Amino acid sequence: MNKLLQMENLERHYKTPAGVVKALDGVSFEIHEGERIILLGPSGSGKTTLLNCLSALDSPTSGKYKFLHVEVPRNNSEKMTSFRRQNIGYVFQFFNLLQDLTVLENILLIQELAGNKDSSRAKELLKLVGLEAEINRFPGEISGGQQQRVAIARSIAKRPTLLLGDELTGNLDTETSNKVMVALVDACKKENITSVFVTHDEGLVKYATRVIRIDSGKIISDKKIDSLHDGV
Repeated sequence: MNKLLQMENLERHYKTPAGVVKALDGVSFEIHEGERIILLGPSGSGKTTLLNCLSALDSPTSGKYKFLHVEVPRNNSEKMTSFRRQNIGYVFQFFNLLQDLTVLENILLIQELAGNKDSSRAKELLKLVGLEAEINRFPGEISGGQQQRVAIARSIAKRPTLLLGDELTGNLDTETSNKVMVALVDACKKENITSVFVTHDEGLVKYATRVIRIDSGKIISDKKIDSLHDGV
């Protein structure tokens, strides 16, 4: 597999009245194309900070971050926004769907903003996540799990190189979480998208090809695993 990105000795420090907080404290790793990575760690471990640095929503205090062998911009909001637009998809814990647009229209809007509006592809993506029968319904008319699957389809509509998620099943019950993750794995495989997801739920490990555990701003383990869902 080709190397997609590399972080080397990445640090992110915050100054507080009580002193400096090391949210990230010397993080180094590589991600290769096609991997599905889960970042596991307790609350306050630094996993969301790491995700924000991966997406260029936040700038590290020090260290190197290269994406496709090119240094990722930092401390420049315009260049960071451009990097995200070109490379990153994001699935949030809260679905963030526009309630006055139909399921299909939510996808079409993202395509239009990315400059590649394509109704046929939008419908294909909704079929990919099992929602072809819901395209003309509004978000308030479908379940939370279905809304999250719409959010997944929306996030991959612009063909991101890297898909990120922060506790994307945090508001869902176990059965619904599993349905969402199966849809997500299938979508990433068929669209050839590399993915990194933050969670505290050990039950989601079975959907990953690699698990990175982080605590106190440091990586404490990094293991490749045989995903139980590579045949999805």
